[in-house]
Amino acid sequence: MELRSLKYFQSVYEQGSISAAARSCFVSQPSITTAIKQLESDLDIILFIRHARGVLPTDAADKLYPKAKEMADNAKSISNLFSASPKPVLLRLGIMRSLGAQRISYLLKKITEEIENIELTLVDPEEPCDARVVIAHSVAKNESFIPIWQDNYQLAVPKNWPIAKKSSINIAELEGMPFINIAPCEALDKLKAGMTDTSVRFQPRANIKTVEYAWQLVCAGIGAALLPDWREILNADELTLIPIEDNHLIKDIGLAFNSNKENSSIITAVKEICRSLVSTK
Repeated sequence: MELRSLKYFQSVYEQGSISAAARSCFVSQPSITTAIKQLESDLDIILFIRHARGVLPTDAADKLYPKAKEMADNAKSISNLFSASPKPVLLRLGIMRSLGAQRISYLLKKITEEIENIELTLVDPEEPCDARVVIAHSVAKNESFIPIWQDNYQLAVPKNWPIAKKSSINIAELEGMPFINIAPCEALDKLKAGMTDTSVRFQPRANIKTVEYAWQLVCAGIGAALLPDWREILNADELTLIPIEDNHLIKDIGLAFNSNKENSSIITAVKEICRSLVSTK
């Protein structure tokens, strides 16, 4: 009976599926399956019953689990006594501007919690990196993309403006309205084009580069801005978001990575984390 097989068994028991255990242990699914079958053969028992969503532990698995966990923990403790620090798992992650501090912080928290010994380096998305969190529009031809969030852009105005009481606004009502001009911003560029087509004048009051600063300026009463429906913006007491009629200003944001590297262990782990965020939105 090998300690590695017990470790794989422990992971399957805790994760509830062969595929999840394989990702957690950074090995292939056949490696996990072979180890479980070998254990079952050595002990002459059945450990798991397969079902559509994974596996269910048998009574024998319930009895084996605490012993297997104890042995794995003891082995890890012994290893730590006589070995150097574990080799870090390196990840260079490109992060574009204006993605929302709360959700990006949560994504990074999940990555550091769920990938053991991760050493994370954040860089500009145009720099060399293992993966990038970017808008769908900027994904390169050699990259795959997993959507995580969808931003719906609306007009943000100070709550003390009379227009703030409207449930929606048409593009003609933007004539001469003082705007916080955010550049670059694909959604705002689309709105400006629509205003130009209908001869509505765009009047910038301030020019900045990030959404994070823009909504603070709206709260201060400096002007209106086209902003995404981030949680922190929706919860701001000093502004309100108003949909612009006949303008669907949507931006898809997600994880982009080189298609040739999608089966690497680190990318597989990050993909799984991103998919879990989508399922809990």
